[in-house]
Amino acid sequence: MRTSPALRRKLISVAATSAALLTAASTASAVAAQETVSQGSAVPTAQTEAAPGTPAERLIVGYKSGTAEARSNPAAEADAAAKGEKTGEDVDFQRRLGTGAALVDLGDDLTKADVADVVAQYRADPQVAYVVPDRLNKPKADPNDTEYTKQWDLFESTAGMNVPGAWATSTGTGVTVAVIDTGYVAHTDLAANIVGGYDFIADTAVSVDGDGRDSNPADPGDYYAANECGSGIPASNSSWHGTHVAGTIAAVTNNNKGVAGIAYGAKISPVRVLGKCGGYDSDIIDAITWASGGAVSGVPANSNVAKVINMSLGGDGACTSATQSAITAAVNRGTTVVVAAGNESDNVANHSPGNCSNVISVAATNRTGAKASYSNYGSLVDISAPGGQTSTGTANGILSTLNSGTKTPSGESYAYYQGTSMATPHIAGLVALVKSANSALTPAQIETAIKNNARALPGACSGGCGAGLADAARTVQAVSGSGGSTGGTTFTNTTAVPIPDNGSAIESSIAVSGRSGNAPTALKVGVDITHTYRGDLVIDLVAPDGTAYRLKAASSSDSADNVSTTYSVNASGETANGTWKLRVQDTAAQDTGKLNSWQLTF
Repeated sequence: MRTSPALRRKLISVAATSAALLTAASTASAVAAQETVSQGSAVPTAQTEAAPGTPAERLIVGYKSGTAEARSNPAAEADAAAKGEKTGEDVDFQRRLGTGAALVDLGDDLTKADVADVVAQYRADPQVAYVVPDRLNKPKADPNDTEYTKQWDLFESTAGMNVPGAWATSTGTGVTVAVIDTGYVAHTDLAANIVGGYDFIADTAVSVDGDGRDSNPADPGDYYAANECGSGIPASNSSWHGTHVAGTIAAVTNNNKGVAGIAYGAKISPVRVLGKCGGYDSDIIDAITWASGGAVSGVPANSNVAKVINMSLGGDGACTSATQSAITAAVNRGTTVVVAAGNESDNVANHSPGNCSNVISVAATNRTGAKASYSNYGSLVDISAPGGQTSTGTANGILSTLNSGTKTPSGESYAYYQGTSMATPHIAGLVALVKSANSALTPAQIETAIKNNARALPGACSGGCGAGLADAARTVQAVSGSGGSTGGTTFTNTTAVPIPDNGSAIESSIAVSGRSGNAPTALKVGVDITHTYRGDLVIDLVAPDGTAYRLKAASSSDSADNVSTTYSVNASGETANGTWKLRVQDTAAQDTGKLNSWQLTF
């Protein structure tokens, strides 16, 4: 007879265990600090879970050939009882599997530390060949959405973002994404995932809905006539842009209809800032503030605070202090801000908010995995994602939710679009998956996880496309403790070095040791430089053999402050061990700065 869980459980701090479980990447070590495994080395998380984050309730034990436990059920039963007595758990032999292995039951309400205790006991037994959790498997069928097969950007092996592999672990549940865009036009493939937003357009000539700011973020259409938005600018039909973006992030999935959303368990808060001819910085700044939980005068408090902001929008010029201030405040409140690099086939340094600090700046790739012809590029790009390229065929664009109205709303529809506007919601959706999988992660940690788990760009990119093509499955596995990389081995130099104004280059060194073979194809180089005009700076990574890798070139149009970013370098031709250097030179007069720190992550 099974004893009650209350009697057979060891005394343990439930609060402490719960806190430890929130930090998935370090669960095993956190729990081990509270309960010491009886014998053997620490048990990997993968050997204590039936599914990511869920402690196993059964173990499969294989005994070595010739042992009594391998031949006799009573012997296996006695061994299970002995293991249970040593660990304080109720371990019961259940049955013999067809392979001869024994299935043992651990009961309900165990922590991963409890499971680890029992696993360690079996591992330490010389009679045991192996012990593994009785893992819970789930169907791997594709979503039943009728247009899913056209969403190459989610699943194709060459240039898709490997999204289906993430869904077994996370669908974005519990996370709200603010789509700061044109608002939302009603669509049944999105409606269930829409929560309250706001219309921040104050100028009625832009809002075209007959009023200024209000709580209704409905998109009335953003069409305009020829020359209405400037001399020589041709007429344009309504774009329903915000609805297309929202569908990529969180279209309702497995509903036998339309498309699948990347984070289909998440919610979308439509925040309207773009109307006829565009939208003003002032409205966008207030939208960023409000969406992330900040206070905006005259606007009710936000009851759907977003942990992710998507801004598939932009303009020319440097990131202004006003916009940067709003972004920094949002990030400090714990909201990750994802922005489009832009579609000018130009250096993103010339386009805001893609050139702002504390954002994830996203470039677009086509169906072959190369940089899309229109996409901006540069050292300020953080990551690439599918944005499509319809010039090579309409079906090579990104399919999502839309409306058929040319001016005002009509029937709901689906359509292929292309742009960094389409790439950005892929990353915003991934951020939602990551945040849902590990709610304790900060925006900086989320960005690092996405970069560290990107795969090499399958196609060509000239000028800089960030850390590579984002990989949803690998990133989510990393943050949930079930695989991938949460950061690798990092070497850091925190000694500050002044950078002479218009002077000689300075160098800072990091001695790398304990590595084997060559450096990786995506060596991460984190740089923190304070400077009052970063366009003056040239930055190189110098390998131990003296080979220099250009991280950043000088640019007279990049007037923003500071360099705080992570570069990705293909250093696979270099021996990992040795002295690496960061070389920084100020190439123009009047502005000064210093290298605060830098790091290499292998």
